[in-house]
Amino acid sequence: MNIKPFKLERYFARYEFSARYLLSSSDCDGLLQSDLVKMADDETRFLWDNLALGYTESLGHPMLRQEISKLYHGISADDCQTIVPEEGIYIALNSILQKGDHVICTFPGYQSLYEIAESLGCEVTKWEPEEENGWRFNPDFLEQNIKTKTKLVVVNFPHNPTGYLPSKEDFQKILDLARKNDLYLFSDEMYRFLEYSKDDRLPSACEVYDKAISLFGMSKTFGMAGARIGWLITKDKRLYSRMATFKDYTTICSNAPGEILSIIALRAKEEIIAGHLTRIDRNLGLLDSFFDEFEDRFEWIKPKAGTIGFPRIKGGINAFDFCQQVVNEANIMLLPSTVYDYDDRHLRLGFGRENMPEALQKLCEYLRK
Repeated sequence: MNIKPFKLERYFARYEFSARYLLSSSDCDGLLQSDLVKMADDETRFLWDNLALGYTESLGHPMLRQEISKLYHGISADDCQTIVPEEGIYIALNSILQKGDHVICTFPGYQSLYEIAESLGCEVTKWEPEEENGWRFNPDFLEQNIKTKTKLVVVNFPHNPTGYLPSKEDFQKILDLARKNDLYLFSDEMYRFLEYSKDDRLPSACEVYDKAISLFGMSKTFGMAGARIGWLITKDKRLYSRMATFKDYTTICSNAPGEILSIIALRAKEEIIAGHLTRIDRNLGLLDSFFDEFEDRFEWIKPKAGTIGFPRIKGGINAFDFCQQVVNEANIMLLPSTVYDYDDRHLRLGFGRENMPEALQKLCEYLRK
């Protein structure tokens, strides 16, 4: 496979563990293992205390898949298979696509969602949002760009990096277009359950469309990126089988500690998610004040879900140069829109971390100078 470097990951590799403050992280604070184990019930505590570090089941621990299925309506454990989240994109796209297929993918976004398709020799149409309409992904664009060789639509809601969440009506139009044209729909849902209003929450694509594949996991919503546990869900049994077979050439199976810790977390999901949403709400309030103070420098479209937003830098300042100055002079990491190959006028701002107020204050002090 000939695939381009992953620009976002290369940028993080350079600064994530060297910068003093991270203001671009997309996940919630990582849970302490000791705190998580305290949430275990008798059954999961026994599993943890008696865990053997051998191979695990390729599809995932049966109890884990059962807990995953409880997050959905009309989904059984037999529709779920565990993966590493990044691996899930690789497995699904390789199981669906062949050279010459046409793919429509929301953009900007996580590079794997479109780069893997391009590396397989597919034609990719990038579906860009309307910033002037609150980062709306207009379904009319999708309808106008479907071709006879279109095989797959890739969407990511809540959206990385804008925090956009479509209306239920727009999401239904996307589903209707996929169904009408008999297309696969890959739905990256890594920020699900971090909607600021439950009324805005969309159904998971796998619940409402048989040719949909939903990706979710423990990294963002649950603050367990280090567990490396995610999952793919589809009701399409032929595709399910192809993905399970393809995984034999990637990780084969998940890590044993991560599976048990994930079972514990999923059984305590209400407590964990509520804590993250409380922190996000606090941090968004601070960002409102920040963008009021610096309205001459930034344009801010407030997200509807997730832990990241995508403000525009005013005044003709290049995002890459700005982020380089901030990390070198103030030791604060921000993510320029250039890592998305989108433009050089936006930056990704993360607000899911506990120390975000301190990091934001340092940025304020730097900008006031």
